[in-house]
Amino acid sequence: IPIIEPLANQYYVRAISDKWLGSDTTTIISFHNLILPERHMPHTELLDLDPLPITALGNPQYEALYKFKHFNPIQTQLFHCLYHTNNNTLLGSPTGSGKTVAAEIAIFRIFNKYPDMKCVYIAPLKALVRERIQDWKIRFEECLGKKVIELTGDFTPDTRAIQLADVIVTTPEKWDGMSRSWQTRSYVKQVALLIIDEIHMLGEDRGPVLEVIVSRANFISSHTERPLRIVGLSTAVANARDLADWLGITGIIGLYNFRPSVRPVPLEAHIQGYPGKHYCPRCMSMNKPAYKAIRTHSPNKPVLIFVSSRRQTRLTAEELAKYLLNDDYPKQWLHMPEYEMNNLLTQIQDKSLRLTLPFGIGIHHAGLKDRDRHIVEELFVNQRIQILIATSTLAWGVNFPAHLVIIKGTEYYDGKTHRYVDFPITDVLQMMGRAGRPQFDDSGKAVIMVHDVKKNFYKKFLYEPFPVESSLLNVLSDHLNAEIVSGTISTKQEALDYLTWTYFFRRLLVNPSYYHMEPLSNDTNEQVTLNTYLSAIVQRSLDELIRATCIFINEDDQRTLHATVHGRIASHYYISYRTIHMFAQRITSTITLGELIDLISCAYEYAEMPVRHNEDELHKTMIDRIRIPFRTQPQFDSPHLKTNLLIQYHLSRLEFPRVDYVTDLKSCLDQIIRIIQALIDLCAHKALLSPCLLSINLLQMIIQARWITDPDFLTLPHIIDQSFTRIFSSYLCQLIDIKRETLNNMLQTHLQSTQIDDIYEYLIRLPQIEINFNIRGFWSTNEETRQLPTNVHADQEYTLQITLKRINRIRRNDFRQLTTSSVTKPKDESWIFILGNSDTGELICIKRINQIIRSHTTISVSFVTSNILGRQRLTIYFLSDGYLGLDQQYDFFLDIEKASLQTQINTELDSLVDELDRRLAAL
Repeated sequence: IPIIEPLANQYYVRAISDKWLGSDTTTIISFHNLILPERHMPHTELLDLDPLPITALGNPQYEALYKFKHFNPIQTQLFHCLYHTNNNTLLGSPTGSGKTVAAEIAIFRIFNKYPDMKCVYIAPLKALVRERIQDWKIRFEECLGKKVIELTGDFTPDTRAIQLADVIVTTPEKWDGMSRSWQTRSYVKQVALLIIDEIHMLGEDRGPVLEVIVSRANFISSHTERPLRIVGLSTAVANARDLADWLGITGIIGLYNFRPSVRPVPLEAHIQGYPGKHYCPRCMSMNKPAYKAIRTHSPNKPVLIFVSSRRQTRLTAEELAKYLLNDDYPKQWLHMPEYEMNNLLTQIQDKSLRLTLPFGIGIHHAGLKDRDRHIVEELFVNQRIQILIATSTLAWGVNFPAHLVIIKGTEYYDGKTHRYVDFPITDVLQMMGRAGRPQFDDSGKAVIMVHDVKKNFYKKFLYEPFPVESSLLNVLSDHLNAEIVSGTISTKQEALDYLTWTYFFRRLLVNPSYYHMEPLSNDTNEQVTLNTYLSAIVQRSLDELIRATCIFINEDDQRTLHATVHGRIASHYYISYRTIHMFAQRITSTITLGELIDLISCAYEYAEMPVRHNEDELHKTMIDRIRIPFRTQPQFDSPHLKTNLLIQYHLSRLEFPRVDYVTDLKSCLDQIIRIIQALIDLCAHKALLSPCLLSINLLQMIIQARWITDPDFLTLPHIIDQSFTRIFSSYLCQLIDIKRETLNNMLQTHLQSTQIDDIYEYLIRLPQIEINFNIRGFWSTNEETRQLPTNVHADQEYTLQITLKRINRIRRNDFRQLTTSSVTKPKDESWIFILGNSDTGELICIKRINQIIRSHTTISVSFVTSNILGRQRLTIYFLSDGYLGLDQQYDFFLDIEKASLQTQINTELDSLVDELDRRLAAL
């Protein structure tokens, strides 16, 4: 809406129906308390400097890492600040302007000045993390001898590897989870440089995590009195000053917000409008103009076409291939011999890709098989094919610049709201930024195809983007819970102080209406209004956490906040407080496997599982194939129902009706391990034996992609059905000692030699654990004497000592990673020990064994005997959290007698001493 000076008091907005007579309405928008942004946001001017030679680094090893001899103009202007000062820095510049090199300059300073400290690089996508890892593993680790590690949901090294690392490349959520326990993790306190890539994503769904990371980093630095430098990398933003203030950048030193036009390769943008109310027909009408744009702007150079969905990648590629068939030279976009392409096509699994690749048209989206995607990437990067049609995520992922970028539609289908919504402006700019290759082009071209009614909007705001706002309020309760658990926040006042560290607090005063705070007028007390608003939102979040039984208020002083077990579980496993509350309400001692899967599916983490266009119809047919049917009438467009279907299809190893579901399954499995682990801890806290064992079984099932009722041998590689029942025993543990020759004789008529080798390798890696146990020497480890009852006193603490011995040898360099299904993340071997009473259903104690069990391992657990006198049977459960078929179970008996008076007095004295020790430790 245009704002004309002098500013009017109000605007009238009239809405008229295009179908019904007399159906209109008028409303008034008052400008009385309107707060306008600064009229001309100052950009950093690009100085006319001579390009700085890389010899300015003063280190031949650093200089050898680069193929160029001079830094570009932006890097030249920033060099002194990054390499010779410790100032926090914000760099806002267009895509392709060399921000990664700027980050490396800051890293080199840490290598020089603080060689014992660590650098953390946070990228928003795992694809970006992998790209940095692949690059820096070669350049930093092999060339400089600096240890570089990846820290993501897919890969978590052990604590020792993190301690030894010089550079940690991670995602926001992973670093947030790791830094929550900063008091007990020394490597978090050793961070001297925090680099946040794409920091302008603060305004998106994952933005609050970045806010919390920076706020916590500043808090840690102030408490440890160790210097911490923060470098933020961004596109050009409208409110760089707010970002700079939040990052602790005072004045203009460290703030570099260049214009979007400041690019090493100039960009020529064309915005085209297309009519049509409905999305799909409008997208179809863009195909021929896209073909003409390629012929006009980039007939021989690489072209990237961004579309909104995987389905659109296929449809667009097929339409372009049809236009080529009508051309005189249909293979003009293929730049390789046809026989080579034909050889490659035999390796391609995707049907659409096999159809379009011979025309020089590639498809790229997350649903492709890794092999297919790698082939397409190699062909495009090496200019063997000219056209690559991709979903928007490629713009944020690996860097594939092209001469021409076509953005075919600026909307996408939001499965959560079931409608088409606009891409954020930052996404559009990121896609455009892929146009123009610094080494090859002197200019880049971008064609943006939009709905015609939005053409003027994009003309106006494409280079004047909206200010970056905070979205912290949506998830404030979860982050307050984490800080209460860590001890950073212990009162409501400290929670208010915590908010002042955030970016949200900076934007609140500048744009109060956006955050639903009453606008500040001349006759209101600004400080009172602000305090009232902040106090209300903090109180609301604390009330939510109290209702969810995640925190409680100290009854003595009515102000100190304490975390409950539920809150600690939610924080430790990085799940929502809503999820742990729902689990606590719905878990019962008689829960079945089907109910447990449904419970997991209803986790808040799956509330945004995308349900795409027409997928609700597919769900109606998918339901017929699942093993455990729904008890109630399902809601077919529910994300939780879809999650349930994904889990059951995964366990049955069924083929999905669409390739999109494969990616959705990976997204589901990325989170399900920690969700189930949280549920295991909750069951242990509630002393629920059967649900805890069932949850561990479900964890095993997820990792092996098999039902627990399936024969154990189906977890072996290449054994895909039950036709091998006559060959194998159903018990996996009976196959561990099998000889290679015996296995070959059993399978040689059914499998190839290499497949038999895989099975043998799997079997010899399976851990064989022998268990012996006693209660402080009350009995020997003999099986017969174990059946005799042991006399113990009622309501007394005893120690159960367990000796674990690995029978099969562990080989050197064998890191004991579990062999898992193809879509499950790699996982280290670990175990869970449980002591329970199967007669009463009580779980007495639980202990996780995360260390590798080598030749000999001893663990001890304490437990308190029952106050019910008489004979009692207890059961030891020793379970793998990843393998099916290796669980062990042992019973032993206790004769519980009444404790003597002296024993009771000693117990009470011990309790008093323990309580005194705790209070002294607290002081």
